[in-house]
Amino acid sequence: MADESGTRGEAADPSGFFDRLDPDMCVVTVAASGERAGCLVGFASQCSIDPPRFAVWLSKANRTYRVARAAQFLAVHLLTRDQRELAELFGGETGDETDKFTRLDWREGHGGTAVLTDAAAWFVGTILHRTDGGDHVGFVLDPVQWGEGRSGPLLRLSDAIGIDAGHPVD
Repeated sequence: MADESGTRGEAADPSGFFDRLDPDMCVVTVAASGERAGCLVGFASQCSIDPPRFAVWLSKANRTYRVARAAQFLAVHLLTRDQRELAELFGGETGDETDKFTRLDWREGHGGTAVLTDAAAWFVGTILHRTDGGDHVGFVLDPVQWGEGRSGPLLRLSDAIGIDAGHPVD
């Protein structure tokens, strides 16, 4: 039963719900067809307990998505709040104009992915499914390699406010 406060097709929008969310941010990296890419992601979540699965949503506007279309694996990295500079690199720069990986420490992970050596925690996942969600595509991942690094509170969306996207959605 619909509430009088708003339903699809009316002037009201769901921003009263979405604006309250403050998810952990992560950096997703990918390697395929001789290319590497990575971006800051705010749409990501565990999506199954048994077996463990995780979903990340990549914007169709950015290079990471274009490289990920040909990939078998993605690497997902959690950052701590004191890593805003790293978040700015992956969120505010576009791989179409700069090689982000020359500016940081990383190592090759499973399937050739780029694993950021200074992340709070990370995993590499096999891409099981791709799902079109509108301006983003969801990648459901099966973790196959993982590790932990630095400690501290995780970077959240509210900590990343003010980072101008390298590829705006509009």
